[in-house]
Amino acid sequence: MAGKRKRGEGTVRLRKDGRWEDRVVVGYDEAGNPKTKNVLAKTKKECVEKLEQLKEQCGNHRPTQVRPDMPFGAWLDYWYQNFSKPRLRPTTQLGYEGWIYNHLISGLGSIQLNRLTQADLQQFFRTMKERGRKNNAEKRGKGMADRSVRSCHAVCQMALDRAVEAKLIHGNPAAGCRLPPIKGREMQVLTQEEMRRFLIQAKAEGMYELFLLDLTTGMRRGELLALRWDDLDFATGKLRIDKQFCPVGGKLIVSEPKTKAANRAIILPPAMLEVLAEYKKGIFSDLMFPSRIKPDQPIDPGYVRKRLQVILKRAGCKSVRFHDLRHTFATMSLENEMDVKTLSAIIGHVSSATNLNTYTHITDEMRRKAAISIDQGIAGVEAAAAGKEEKAACPEPEFTPVQPARRRPGTGYLKQIKENLWEGRYSPIWPDGKKHSRNVYGHTEKECEEKLKELILQMKTEIAALRSGASTEYSDGVSPKKKAIAAYLRAYLEVTNKAKIARELNMDRTTVQKYYDEVWAELRGEESLVLQT
Repeated sequence: MAGKRKRGEGTVRLRKDGRWEDRVVVGYDEAGNPKTKNVLAKTKKECVEKLEQLKEQCGNHRPTQVRPDMPFGAWLDYWYQNFSKPRLRPTTQLGYEGWIYNHLISGLGSIQLNRLTQADLQQFFRTMKERGRKNNAEKRGKGMADRSVRSCHAVCQMALDRAVEAKLIHGNPAAGCRLPPIKGREMQVLTQEEMRRFLIQAKAEGMYELFLLDLTTGMRRGELLALRWDDLDFATGKLRIDKQFCPVGGKLIVSEPKTKAANRAIILPPAMLEVLAEYKKGIFSDLMFPSRIKPDQPIDPGYVRKRLQVILKRAGCKSVRFHDLRHTFATMSLENEMDVKTLSAIIGHVSSATNLNTYTHITDEMRRKAAISIDQGIAGVEAAAAGKEEKAACPEPEFTPVQPARRRPGTGYLKQIKENLWEGRYSPIWPDGKKHSRNVYGHTEKECEEKLKELILQMKTEIAALRSGASTEYSDGVSPKKKAIAAYLRAYLEVTNKAKIARELNMDRTTVQKYYDEVWAELRGEESLVLQT
């Protein structure tokens, strides 16, 4: 007699019609009733093989049977995978998974769902607060932060609410737990003088346009880095914000904005449009703020965060987070009498209360205006005029930006080779995957720097033409391969080996032979025309 099949392996039987049937449980409904699938075959062996294929298609894992006495850890996993995870953004998923699989399941997972009490939860949260930290305990202490304890409680409460709805338990034991109090976090904002010095220093370090746009709009960092030139209409000044970059697993992925209200359009001021129009001339990417190393990818958010701190320090400003630039924009907008509803629409908040409670700060300017209003209303003092005279008597001090010791990526290399001779070099990676360098020379550092900027712009133009297979020297009706060959020959006049050209442009040698002589004749014609003029 054959032994009984193990649980989860399915049930094989011979039907009356002579065929073999194998049935396996693939899941359970909220009432705990099993959901099955079956396979049919002529032989028992074939039936078992089909069953194995079915189990692989279903994930080859044992389904969770939902019942009141199931372990709380199994319910947490079931609730998160089936109800919570599909609704969450990737970054939020990482947070939930950390609380569930690193803390809650290890601390409370073995307790039966219908036997979990408020006392169990209260003791667990107290333990978390006292000695729950698992990483960096030596540096940051054994206890978890109040915010972390409250986050774990929120996850428990949502999971147990679902269990109540499924009638697995009568009440939610997480309701009424005593938690660490919510501590208000003081937000930092830059003053007008700090913003002035900050932007001057940012311009010296090649980050001016990025930080200026953020201080002008109050965008989140992910929204800012996800911007493309197609999102901006220079004619109307309308900027569309409908996506963001999120770091997940060491990679940047495009996702929907944080909230529905974050999907918005704003109008940029004319001064900002002029800055972006000039900035665009040196950008050869669809992204508004591409990486200087990989133009098809955005600037790394971690790099932006580090550069922010360096620029703040060099500008003599207090240390603030990138998100505090958003706070600065919101506060300065209210300081300049922007209404709260308009501000909410610009920065992408559903409720105006969020702006009043979180994103605005009492500044010295607000206090001064309040004092003026009080004096004018009660004492009749003309404080406004006095305030203007005092402000005029204290002009803003001049600020000279700190020049970085090292040149930033994408700006080339500059050095003095003789007493009255400077050399500039730019070595970008071309579409063939290799670095190709070109040099310029000048009698002064300033002259050489200007020549180097022109060289960088020229080489970026050529690289963009090679990547797109297009050249501005030809009309749209010309073959893209011919355009690419022409752009390559303009860049490398010394290359005559057709096999090398074909290899570097990823073309057939016959294609290069087809257009080579024709392109060279056209290039010589251009040179003779230039000489005649």
